[in-house]
Amino acid sequence: MRMWKEESGYLELRFNKFVRLCGTVLFIVQTILYTGIVIYAPALALNQVTGFDLWGAVVATGVVCTFYCTLGGLKAVIWTDVFQVGIMVAGFASVIIQAVVIQGGISTILNDCYNGGRLNFWNFDPNPLQRHTFWTIIIGGTFTWTSIYGVNQSQVQRYISCKSRFQAKMSLYVNLLGLWAILVCSVLCGLALYSRYHDCDPWTAKKVSAPDQLMPYLVLDILQDFPGLPGLFVACAYSGTLSTVSSSINALAAVTVEDLIKPHFRSLSERSLSWISQGMSVLFGALCIGMAALASLMGALLQAALSIFGMVGGPLLGLFALGILVPFANSIGAIVGLMAGFAVSLWVGIGAQLYPPLPERTMPLILETYGCNSTYNGTNWVTTTEMPFSTSAFQVHSVERTPLMDNWYSLSYLYFSTLGTLVTVLMGMLISLPTGGRKQNLDRRFLLTKEDFLSNFDIFKKKEHILSYKSHPVEDGGTDNPVFNHIELNFPDQSGKMSGTRL
Repeated sequence: MRMWKEESGYLELRFNKFVRLCGTVLFIVQTILYTGIVIYAPALALNQVTGFDLWGAVVATGVVCTFYCTLGGLKAVIWTDVFQVGIMVAGFASVIIQAVVIQGGISTILNDCYNGGRLNFWNFDPNPLQRHTFWTIIIGGTFTWTSIYGVNQSQVQRYISCKSRFQAKMSLYVNLLGLWAILVCSVLCGLALYSRYHDCDPWTAKKVSAPDQLMPYLVLDILQDFPGLPGLFVACAYSGTLSTVSSSINALAAVTVEDLIKPHFRSLSERSLSWISQGMSVLFGALCIGMAALASLMGALLQAALSIFGMVGGPLLGLFALGILVPFANSIGAIVGLMAGFAVSLWVGIGAQLYPPLPERTMPLILETYGCNSTYNGTNWVTTTEMPFSTSAFQVHSVERTPLMDNWYSLSYLYFSTLGTLVTVLMGMLISLPTGGRKQNLDRRFLLTKEDFLSNFDIFKKKEHILSYKSHPVEDGGTDNPVFNHIELNFPDQSGKMSGTRL
């Protein structure tokens, strides 16, 4: 998406100030909820590995992130991310290597997982009510990740901190390789986890208090004879958290200052705005720590995180898609579409928390404990259970199921983003047509053009053509990133405040 020389963000230029404000508010809500989950997740790992008090770990995590984000700004966020990714890969590698050695090779791990039904690549069931299929991951995942990398301020602020458009694009390609590496490591760790405990599930056997503590339990089991390696895994978990939380807090502070404070207090000096930005970082850090308490009630954390991205990120993606792809969309259609998309996705998301889908929809896998060799009153303990779809504390029990619960609330959580995006776009189009959308005088630069599409292939051109759009020299702090054209090459200061960070 192009950024413009004017002070206003894209949504204000394409629609009006109120639409931009609605987008800002939704982003703030989404980020606070998601960051609460991110803070809570590694605290569970630290609690399992060290016995450290769970809520003490939650508070300590939030305080550390808020501290260096407030003092260091965007520069601290980016440089700590660089070092943290190395720690993450090292932590994953230590677990994978030791698990492969203990289990007798990667073939043993794969055989155990295949026999346990954990390798399921070919489920092409098009039913959107099935939890995980090829289509839910491809279609739902595409919408979810597009909302994260396309319209989420935490990501956008990184693109526009690059010196050139070419560097911003290259950063995404490098990120893609890194993301693939992290996902492959995560999958291998999960397969090793099942292979190790396929006949004695620690969660069913009450050896851990939450499914999200299974991985730390494995680490203590296989790395206990290697001093320092369990701590490396905890550092690995915390690295992902610190990078996410710091960028989220920085984005929240930047958006609040630029979209909510600066327009109403134009007389504030740059120094005053810098102090306000740091104060906002502290405030949002405290709010995110508070949201961790809510995250503890939402069950499986990965599913909860993706659900939040879908419920809020989907309508936001739909709002931007409406503006970029639909020439006749107007501000009335945008507002109604955004509200409709958010209401529908929130409805199905909350309903899924309260009334989780039935087993025939989620197809839970079998968890066994016959190999635990535990005894109870002199008898062997042999049980077989099913991994539940939801462990949410909000779940409503002992209620008669209705068609609404069995169908609408059973929609795969990966489709929440798809649903929110499509409802926003469709409602925006339907409302814009009868409210004068075709009569508006619209600048074509605000729509997706052929030049925008072809610019994605600049990387295949010769160097002189790649740099032909430069408006400033890159030497001595210069930049050719068009987002900085209106701020006279001023790069972010230590507070992380950037005039060009707005969507």
